[in-house]
Amino acid sequence: MSLLLSELTICRSNWPDYRDPTTTREVVVAGVSIGGAKPVVIAGPCAVESYDQTLSTARAVARAGGRLLRGGAFKPRTSPYSFQGLGAEGLAILRAVGEETGLGIVTEVQDPRLVEQVAETADMLQIGSRSMQNFPLLVEAGRSGRPILLKRGFSATLDEWLCAAEYIAREGCRDIVLCERGVRRSVSWSHARSELDLDVIGPARHATPLPVIGDPSHATGNWAEVEEASRAVLVAGAHGLLVEVLPPDMQRVDLQCDPMQGVSVETLGRIMCFASRRSVSLPTGGGAILSEADAW
Repeated sequence: MSLLLSELTICRSNWPDYRDPTTTREVVVAGVSIGGAKPVVIAGPCAVESYDQTLSTARAVARAGGRLLRGGAFKPRTSPYSFQGLGAEGLAILRAVGEETGLGIVTEVQDPRLVEQVAETADMLQIGSRSMQNFPLLVEAGRSGRPILLKRGFSATLDEWLCAAEYIAREGCRDIVLCERGVRRSVSWSHARSELDLDVIGPARHATPLPVIGDPSHATGNWAEVEEASRAVLVAGAHGLLVEVLPPDMQRVDLQCDPMQGVSVETLGRIMCFASRRSVSLPTGGGAILSEADAW
């Protein structure tokens, strides 16, 4: 184990109740336990673009058996001219849709100044890949009183990812779920947005009792690859999935945010069916975690 990991309170070596690698600290979000024996699928639109679009997607998620709805009111985009989300209006839509469908709300916060506002709507705060090392944001999120979904930065090492989680835990919040969303490698750009790093799931689970899930939508960037990637994530030992869904009766060309990532309602149903038949297993071979120096 690296020196960095040996100092972290979220690691098994410093958390006596969870030294056994077969144990996981379950995180409960709107009555849904993440980290238990069965995988959990969090699904919904990439971005909240309208009330009707969000409601129709939420109803489709509920019909498929989902209990947690993802959807961005604030969207960090590479181009400053791309759709940035509806902001406060998007939060109001999520709140209304959550009340209408009974689904728990998982949504991103990207500004420390907005944590309190977003937490009034969200049952779980999402820290996106680009924000993984926004340390003031991590601190404020840790103080929010909400569970946190922490995405791995797309060039972050395991050490850096866990250190980011420690910033949240230091503020008194240990209701943290880690999310692998793909890492950027030069060789992947010819065929995929990122490389889904299945190899990190085992070491992460051996290092910490925090639940680990995967985001095949952002990792692949292509709806046609999401179903197979979802199966691979679960077989690799993840506790669940974060999946984008194409709103029913909408064309991809009409969407303003990542239109090629969302799976159809039918595909979501197959993913949910596969997840429901599986039990979460502990990956083998993850006990030896190299330090960054050892890796070289």
